[in-house]
Amino acid sequence: MSQPQPLIQLQLVAEPLLNVQEMQFWLDKAVTWGQADSSDTQKDTCLHLSRLRDFLQQLLTHINNMSSTTETMTRLPLLGQFLGRLCWNPYVTADATGRRLLFQCLWGLYSEHPGNAVERKANQWIRKVLCQLATEEDDAAAQALMKQMGVPPKEYHLKVLRKMVELLQKNIGKSCRSLGDINQRCPCDNILATSVACVPLVTYPEAAPLIGALLQQPVTCVRAALSEDFLDALSSAYSSQCLCLEEQAVVSLWCHNLSSLEKAVLSLLECVLTKTGSTPQKLKQQLAQSLLPKASAQHWTIFLIVNDIFRSILKQAEGNESVKCVIQTFTNCFLQERALLQHQTSVSLKAFFPQSPQSLLVPLLTRPSEMPQDVWRHHLNWLSGSLQRLTEEEEDGDGDGDSSSSTRGHHKLFESWFLLVQCAHWVQVAVQLLVTSGPEDRGPLLWLLTFYHHPTNRGHHRALQLVRAKDAWHHLHSLFLVSARPLPVSLPQSLVPLLSPQPQQPSLSPYVTLKLLVNFAVFSHQSLSGSTEILQAVVERSGLVDEAACVLRSLELRLTEGSCLSSDANRVHLRIKALQDTLTHMHAASRYPTENQTHTHTHTHTHTHTHTRTTQQ
Repeated sequence: MSQPQPLIQLQLVAEPLLNVQEMQFWLDKAVTWGQADSSDTQKDTCLHLSRLRDFLQQLLTHINNMSSTTETMTRLPLLGQFLGRLCWNPYVTADATGRRLLFQCLWGLYSEHPGNAVERKANQWIRKVLCQLATEEDDAAAQALMKQMGVPPKEYHLKVLRKMVELLQKNIGKSCRSLGDINQRCPCDNILATSVACVPLVTYPEAAPLIGALLQQPVTCVRAALSEDFLDALSSAYSSQCLCLEEQAVVSLWCHNLSSLEKAVLSLLECVLTKTGSTPQKLKQQLAQSLLPKASAQHWTIFLIVNDIFRSILKQAEGNESVKCVIQTFTNCFLQERALLQHQTSVSLKAFFPQSPQSLLVPLLTRPSEMPQDVWRHHLNWLSGSLQRLTEEEEDGDGDGDSSSSTRGHHKLFESWFLLVQCAHWVQVAVQLLVTSGPEDRGPLLWLLTFYHHPTNRGHHRALQLVRAKDAWHHLHSLFLVSARPLPVSLPQSLVPLLSPQPQQPSLSPYVTLKLLVNFAVFSHQSLSGSTEILQAVVERSGLVDEAACVLRSLELRLTEGSCLSSDANRVHLRIKALQDTLTHMHAASRYPTENQTHTHTHTHTHTHTHTRTTQQ
């Protein structure tokens, strides 16, 4: 380091708040302490600590009374050298009060918006100093102090880090509401400086309380912004699971940093959509653990962003059942979280769903469990009729030749369908009611189910798809009335084409027929053995064993949540369990066919051999 320059450079230009002789005295001391490391130096440092604290407090007051860092550095050009020498002195920084005052002086010099080279250089230097103080850098003086005190380096640095975090946390407690003189530097600048100081600490568990306090600091001033570097570092650390934050700190991070929220949503989708063997129950747990439904219920802005991501993905994959399942489960979890906050929030549902047709909003968002079961059919008929009118308006708009009218019609219909996907519990209720429907009242429910799976009417095939849905319902209705055993092979075989997309034809989604099949197997009056035989025969021929198992699990979850119409819940549970066991056995047989055949052959051979011996006896 260079030798201290003439005293005049440390003099204040006007209204000196510091004693000039004392300023010179402490600068000389800082130089002397930094040039030697002996017991005499240590003794001299400790002897002067009390007076040094008083001087640093005066210096801090002076810095806070300046309008900018440039003004401060102009009046005290050697201030950086003076503070730097003290920061590298472990005997000074080991003193809690002295270290706190040093940090506050550094924070006071940090510029939120550096306006010139001096302020930019000062910011860079301050970041370097704070990083150096918080990390395990080799320093001869620090090593000597640790050796003399008998403290291991790791323990020493950990204690320094904890003390630094504690001081930083206290510092951000101030706000501009406590500011007396409007000409003074705003204390909110400390928040920005503190967030900058935290950048190298984001992965340290000891820094978690400070990070949480920064994220949840109320924004009372435009100058209370957090550093973008700090937010980006947090986002990166949290998404890579190198950072553990409390729930509200995570929510605050998403409010401050939209890219971290987008990462969280896309990471969840990637995890769910690429993971095989996931169940509706596991999906619900994953969503709850992600905190996204809870955060969305607390902040409608978060919900809008999450919804926009879902909307964008759904436009590209309208036929993807896994995507629809994620969206539906998320919405269900969100509604449950919002119900818990009902007395704490004044935000209306319209704010959460601004693009949805308002006439459909409450009818669809009302869960089946919140409505008497005897009105479900009437409610669904009304929903089906309302959506049919929207499709007719869209088709009329296409026929008018008015492009703007057509675009509005398409948008309105898509938003209606998107809301239906979010509230697919009503589609599931419709499928269940189709089991007990007759030909005269199946129409609105079948239309709703078909629209759910085919919303866009590509090639104007909606009418043909509805005809095929009626064929599927008719086949199943007839099949589950058959009591003869064994079941004629031709009966289940007739359903297979409806479960397999036909090339070069406007096919009906296999899920329409599959959902009808599973619901008939569970809720019809056919015997359990008969239902099992039908389900097994159809899904085996169509190769949809896993898909049928997923539909069954969704049905089981609805039953648990009270969104399933049943006068005998125990009977339904038993049938679901028996059908699940059958599908599990079929899945295992398809995965290990060789092993299964060997086991079957051995079992048959043993049985035959035993039977022969018994006959001989």
